[in-house]
Amino acid sequence: MTKNKLIILVGLIGILLLFLFIWLITSKEPGKIISPLGSLKKEPKPTAKPLEKYSFENLKKRQGKKSKLKLEKVLKQENKFTSYLFSYTSEKRKITGLANIPQGSGPFPVVVMLRGYVDQQDYQTGVGTQRGGEFFSNNGFITLAPDFLGYGGSDMPPNNVWEERFLRPLTVIDLLASISSLDKADQEKIALWGHSNGGMIALAVLEITGEDYPTCLWAPVSQFFPYDILYYTYEFDDKGKALRKNLAELEKEYDVNNYSFDEYLDWIKAPIQIHQGAADQYIPLEWSKNLTEKLKEKEIKAELYTYPNTDHHLQGSWNKVVQRNLYFWTTNFEKKTASRIVENKKK
Repeated sequence: MTKNKLIILVGLIGILLLFLFIWLITSKEPGKIISPLGSLKKEPKPTAKPLEKYSFENLKKRQGKKSKLKLEKVLKQENKFTSYLFSYTSEKRKITGLANIPQGSGPFPVVVMLRGYVDQQDYQTGVGTQRGGEFFSNNGFITLAPDFLGYGGSDMPPNNVWEERFLRPLTVIDLLASISSLDKADQEKIALWGHSNGGMIALAVLEITGEDYPTCLWAPVSQFFPYDILYYTYEFDDKGKALRKNLAELEKEYDVNNYSFDEYLDWIKAPIQIHQGAADQYIPLEWSKNLTEKLKEKEIKAELYTYPNTDHHLQGSWNKVVQRNLYFWTTNFEKKTASRIVENKKK
């Protein structure tokens, strides 16, 4: 044997001894050889988390997607406005709603109105917003009140209670993006109105969009997710047992703070006016006081009006509240216009 061949043979024996040594110190199962090159099996891909796209962080990246806002049919004709059934699309699903359009050529300021919770069996287009919408349209505002998925003539939501919930702010954001397709709408004067659960949706929309839509909230739900739902389970036949089980499954996979508006208050850039009845049977007055304090801590312009002997729907003080809403929106639009004129002059 030549010297070179001997060197190669010794080298090979050394490599084999090294492999044997690695196997002896790493193998946990007798007779199972572990390759020093690592497992030949592919690592399993991480499980997809379909609801992650609805986190506030991801919705903020997505922003609104415009579709054609269609006035499908006339529902009512009044002296100062016409009521229509309108529709648009969000995430490839059709959503209907009630639009009130003032008579005249416009352009008119726009208020997007977000109702509170209503049982599907009791719902028809306009429930929860019709009275206020007609008042605001009589005073020169276009009002748009979406039905939300599963209500009115809208498509059904996904068969997932959490996805249905997380889609609501998104459907409003896409509605806001679609206003530019509506004749007579003043794109520079858009406001939000939210009642009860719609108030919480409005806050989420303000955070995700970062827009300065002046916003009026009536008795808003303002607790963190999921307590905002659990608080009301005393009304459930099963006392919330099924919901809690569903929630436990959600929390195994997701950080629920990523879907809770209270974590993102510092994203809000809009002025907010809050109205709360002291005799509200669904929303404790303390909730609205705490919300107002938290907003002010974030240096967000917020004001709270409370009304004695006034219920969840602001009955007993309704006329005063809607007048304050009109004044609030009008003055904020005027400030915005004045600021824009100053900026243009500087340029």
